[in-house]
Amino acid sequence: MNISLPELEEAINYWRLQRPAIGEECALSPEVNSLASVYALMIFNQLSSVSLEAIDVASQQLIAIWRTQRPA
Repeated sequence: MNISLPELEEAINYWRLQRPAIGEECALSPEVNSLASVYALMIFNQLSSVSLEAIDVASQQLIAIWRTQRPA
């Protein structure tokens, strides 16, 4: 199964709402940071989608949670 760049953006925004940036430096939450790393690699490699099996387990789990929470 793949995740597209727009879907990943949605997942990042979901986690930004669940776990907003904190502190004066507005540090990203671990969840957002994990997905942002995948996003950055996709942009760098000019990928419009990526296989979930190709990303780390933590990011896979965050995406799975997001998918269960998104409207049908």
